[in-house]
Amino acid sequence: MLWLLFFLVTAIHAELCQPDAENAFKVRLSIRTALGDKAYTWDTNEEYLFRAMVAFSMRKVPNRESTEISHVLLCNVTQRVSFWFVVTDPSKNHTLPAGEIQSAIRMNRERINNAFFLNDQTLEFLKIPSTLAPPTDPSVPVWIIIFGVIFCSVIVAITLLILSGIRQRRRKDKGASEVGDAEDKCENGIPCDPLDMKGGQVNDTFVTEEERLTPL
Repeated sequence: MLWLLFFLVTAIHAELCQPDAENAFKVRLSIRTALGDKAYTWDTNEEYLFRAMVAFSMRKVPNRESTEISHVLLCNVTQRVSFWFVVTDPSKNHTLPAGEIQSAIRMNRERINNAFFLNDQTLEFLKIPSTLAPPTDPSVPVWIIIFGVIFCSVIVAITLLILSGIRQRRRKDKGASEVGDAEDKCENGIPCDPLDMKGGQVNDTFVTEEERLTPL
């Protein structure tokens, strides 16, 4: 009778846990890729740990606090460490909805990864998208960063204004000095008029009395 019951339970489990079955998820592990020489062997103990972690995650879901390790079924385990799993509801003899399992795994993904020394890339739940890492709090408050940016912008603007004023003052001083040099070339402080090279100029000192009185 016990053997009959055992085979009956085994047959029911085999029917519930199958590749691509309803509410079934495939898992793929890359232990050697992640750990190299420190890679461990996947055996029944590791399978038990995986089932325990899934049961633990399911117990975090409302109304699933009674989930046990025996409710997590594994099937089609390969040597390259891939398998399928389902979570059953023994009271109704069917698998739990995929949405509940997905939500439970996503909420506890980091703890599951840590249990096997893996990450989202080396412990893959093929139908469950990877969870995003929680945002890290900056060591410096945001308002200080914003204040620093604004303060630096003001300092740069003031510096540019000062440099622009200095350049304009230098240009004015240079123009004034050029005008002063041009005036210094005239004798006795009297501005020098340009000479008319065509008509020339007459020096009254050398003009005789007759030439002054005689009209041209």
